[in-house]
Amino acid sequence: MKTLLKIRSAAAGLALMAMASARANAQVPIVLGQIPTSLKDAFQFCLGVLFFAGFLWGVIKIWVGADRMSKGDADGKMGIVSGIIIAGAGAIMGALFTIFGLDGGVLEPQF
Repeated sequence: MKTLLKIRSAAAGLALMAMASARANAQVPIVLGQIPTSLKDAFQFCLGVLFFAGFLWGVIKIWVGADRMSKGDADGKMGIVSGIIIAGAGAIMGALFTIFGLDGGVLEPQF
């Protein structure tokens, strides 16, 4: 009787593992479709995420700097300037690369 129960529980465990494996295999193409196929594409995707985060951070710095200026703090101006530089860092670096003839190093960010 105990042997029969062990066999049934082992068979049930194998069936559950097979079902889980089938579900995982069905979802693999969806996940693999999101992974860039080349290194350049991967860098462009990471660059897009980085630009997005830098833009948000720059806007927040500008907002905080403007708030400080409205309260009479002289450091608010530097907060606004640093926010502009942070938010536009990607465009600034792309322009510098182009000016100095390194156009091949400029990547277009992807989202």
